[in-house]
Amino acid sequence: MEKKTLIIVPTYNEMDNIQNLLPVLFELGIEGLHVLVVDDNSPDGTGNYVEEQTKLNDHIHILRRPGKMGLGTAYCAGFQYAIDHGYDYVFEMDADFSHDPKIVPKFLEKIQEADLVIGSRYLTGVNVINWPMKRLLLSYFASFYTRVITGLPIKDATGGYKCFRIEVLKAIDLTRIQSNGYAFQIEMNFKTWKKGFKVVEIPIIFYDRFQGSSKMSKKIVKEAVFMVWKLRFKSIFGSL
Repeated sequence: MEKKTLIIVPTYNEMDNIQNLLPVLFELGIEGLHVLVVDDNSPDGTGNYVEEQTKLNDHIHILRRPGKMGLGTAYCAGFQYAIDHGYDYVFEMDADFSHDPKIVPKFLEKIQEADLVIGSRYLTGVNVINWPMKRLLLSYFASFYTRVITGLPIKDATGGYKCFRIEVLKAIDLTRIQSNGYAFQIEMNFKTWKKGFKVVEIPIIFYDRFQGSSKMSKKIVKEAVFMVWKLRFKSIFGSL
């Protein structure tokens, strides 16, 4: 039976990027590949464009939300969609080509022997292109900090390019995921690992976004700092 793969792409003002990304993904020629765009009412018309594409390609889907509700809730909505519609493998991917879509087949190859595959920027050194040094150091030490506090054996705990087996998402109570940004990635990785699923990393090269602006903020960083302690204590007291 053909396996079904869903790539979830959250968008907010990503018109130019999504116009370029969708053709590239389908040119990969992967059987059973679908794309779900979760759009937060983009003023630039991203949602309208994707809506039109769904009429031309029944492997393109869209969830339209009333406004900016955060990355974590966007992915959780996508995860629930994947569960409800019987997908086997589920990707997180940015729309802006910072995550190279041509690596998708490598994820699908590796997921055959794992439950979560993470695209790691730090597995073989530092593989980040065009990031400011401040942002790079913040990301690198966020992963180091997470490993020290939680014991999570992952080099890149905050990366957002990854592939889950659907069984992982079914095992996690998505209604209890409240975090966004770095914290969301840490929380999902930690809960996957703590539930005994096999987590592996593959090396990727991360490219700074070609178009648009980064959504990083002090609030996102602060949330991640506190999330690791919250996860550690919840793990100790068995309340994950």
